[in-house]
Parts: sequence; C-alpha cells; structure tokens
Amino acid sequence: MTTTAHGGPGLPQERRLVTEIPGPKSREMFSRKQSAVPAGVGTTLPVFVTKAGGGVLVDADGNSLIDFGSGIAVTNVGNAAPKVVERVQNQVADFTHTCFMITPYESYVAVCEKLNAITPGDHEKRTFLVNSGAEAVENAVKVARLATGRPAVVAFDHGYHGRTLLTMTLTAKNMPYKQGFGPYAPEVYRMPLAYPYRWPGENVAEEAAAQAIDQITKQIGAENVAAVIIEPIAGEGGFIVPAKGFLPRIAEFCKANGIVFIADEIQTGFARTGQMFACEDEGIVPDIITTAKGIAGGLPLAAVTGRAELMDAVHAGGLGGTYGGNPVACEAALGVLETIEEEGLVERARAIGDVMLPRLRGLQERFGIIGDVRGRGAMTAIELVVPGTKDPNPAAASEIAKRCHAEGLVVLTAGTYGNVLRFLPPLVIPDHLLDEGLTILEKAVSEV
Repeated sequence: MTTTAHGGPGLPQERRLVTEIPGPKSREMFSRKQSAVPAGVGTTLPVFVTKAGGGVLVDADGNSLIDFGSGIAVTNVGNAAPKVVERVQNQVADFTHTCFMITPYESYVAVCEKLNAITPGDHEKRTFLVNSGAEAVENAVKVARLATGRPAVVAFDHGYHGRTLLTMTLTAKNMPYKQGFGPYAPEVYRMPLAYPYRWPGENVAEEAAAQAIDQITKQIGAENVAAVIIEPIAGEGGFIVPAKGFLPRIAEFCKANGIVFIADEIQTGFARTGQMFACEDEGIVPDIITTAKGIAGGLPLAAVTGRAELMDAVHAGGLGGTYGGNPVACEAALGVLETIEEEGLVERARAIGDVMLPRLRGLQERFGIIGDVRGRGAMTAIELVVPGTKDPNPAAASEIAKRCHAEGLVVLTAGTYGNVLRFLPPLVIPDHLLDEGLTILEKAVSEV
C-alpha cells in the first residue's frame, strides 16, 4: 500500500548520506547544546534537524535520514501534514492565546466534541485539554479521586506515565526516570503485568490478572482504590502487548468495585496500532482515557476524556491551566483528525504492521539474539537477549541502534531492561522507505 508523503514542497523521500552521522554542523551545534542545556536532557541521536516530513528527517549537514521514531509516536500524520500546516498558519495570524478559562474559542470545543465522539464507548462524555501526557494523567487521577472519594491508585509493572511527581511515581522504571528524585507521591501501588515473553507460568492472562486482583484486594482493599491506570500496550516499558484477556479481566474487576479504569493511550492513540485507540482491540471501554503525543502533529496538546458523571463531579475552577488547549494546538489537532480520516491512516497503520512484523519474525528465526517480536500496527518491537537464554541484552540493543543511526535510520531503544528496539514510523512513510529501513535494520542485526 502506498501513501501520500508530507514534507513540504520538494522534500525528497529518500535516504541520503553526504557526511558521517552526525556531521560537522550537527557536532558544532551539539557542543553549543552541551554548554547551554543541562546534561540531564539526553539526546538519542545528535543530528540537528532542519526539515522533516513523510518518512525522512533532514539534518543541518544535508543528510536525509529514514524516520522510524516519529518523535516518539507524535508525528503519526507526518511532520508537515498540509491540513495541519494550513490550520496552524491561519490560527497564528488570528491570535495565539487568550486562555480558554478567561475568554474561550470554538476550536477547543471542537476538539473536545471530536474526542467525545471517537473515543471508545457510546456513553455521554466530557473532555478537557492540557499540555502534555503527564499533565493528562495527573488530571485523570485528580478526577478519579474526587469523583470516588478514594485515595489509592494502582499502576502496573513496566508502565510509563510521565516525569512529574505523581506520574514519575506511577512509572515503573527507576533509571533514568526516578533515580534520586524521591520521595514519591503517596498511595500509589504497583501490580504485575501480563508480559507474555517473561511470565513464568503458561496461563499468562489468567494468572497475572488473578495475582493483581488478589494483591489489590488483600493489600489495599478494593474499596480504597480510586483508579487503575494502564497502557493498553506498555510503551517505554518495551512495547509489551498484555496477554489477551488480561485487560478485560482488570476492567471487569474495576467495574464491579466502583474503581475508575483509566486507559493511558498517550503513545498508542490516534491510529498508531491499527485502531484509533489500542483498547478497542479487546473491546475495552475505559471510564477515562488520556491522550497526547499523536493528537496535534507535534504541537503541545493532551486531553482527558471521560464519563460525564465523573468529569462533571469536579467543582468549577478545579480543572484547567494557562496554556491548556492553546488555540494553535487545537487547530493542529483538528487537522490531524481530518488527515487520519481522509487518508485512511488507521488502515495504513495495519498495512505497516503487515509489512514489519513478518520481516521482524524472519529475523528472529535467523538470529538467536532476538528473543521476542511484538506489537500491533505501526508500533512494533524486538527484544534482544543473550542467545540461548532470556537474559536481557541491552548492549546488543545499543549497538544495533548505533549501527542503524550510522546508516541513516533513526530507531529508538526502550524496555525496563534497556534491551528493546522499538519502531514507530510515521503512518505516511512511503513503502520504499519502510522497506529500506527494514533492510538497514536486518544488516545491523546480522552484524551484531
């Protein structure tokens, strides 16, 4: 299947290396970065981008790299989708800000109406807009606590929910997200995730759900739990797709005990997995869904969408923020939603998965270093191990990524053990670049 590549006029959809990676101009800028920006703000690949679109990133040295990262699942519709560009340009010319809580504007309401309509479930919903995924998660928990009058929040092993105090607490991985930043927020509890590749038993979904429910019941008390929050596919934790049946069982338990079920769809949302939202795969209807990343084509925007009775429980003034639902970002989001619908990007994500997963499984058959291949749609990953074992092999993941970068393919690492390579190509990537990127990956794996 082919698709339209967006990159502004005249941006060739090709891999082109004119210098080493990174080149001299990028290295010069990186030295400026090091003297101006704290070391704690890391960089995966220090090439400084000047243009991007379709399936490529063009750097300051004129190199054109294939993009298998999408800015961490943000540029699903590409970096310069025409409808996003047009709407943003028009809005900037009209006004950039009023603060929706002071004098509102229609685009904020239009985004909320759209999200109420397209998120799972036909119940009455309300949406409000904030700036980032972490802010959306914090607000979802606020709503759940106020609406239920309960304090406790349950998260899961391998989960990632953000870097603020509460969301850092909800996040499972210590390094680099939590190390040295404690003490953490109270009343957060962590439960086992149905991680098929690493679960010790055979009935993964049943055993993991039973264990989680037993621990919630015995250690916290279901009547004390305001919310359970989970990513339908664990993102930073390693693109772990929970065993079928696990999510529905947890959702049923929540419903039976008056617990708010929050689906964190920040990385999985907006067509990324071959469905508009990943929880649709097993028919999950969350009480609250948090979205960000792919929502606005790269502009800062996030949303909390939930059952009307939960959302309306909050007193006037209890939700909001100066920049939440910025009008420029709202117009971008409307352009993103139009693009997804008009260009069939839900189906395109499935087509990308139909290309990537068989190629990755073929690699797994050839090389014992790949322990697991997983994912859905355009959200796929390989887990690297010491051959003949399930011991995590982060060194191999790092080396493969390094070789891909040198050849002009942007890939990202992930995973609790740092041993996962995750692939998030833009949904508008042309077929030939998808194929070429996979060929570069195959070469890197074979060499390592």
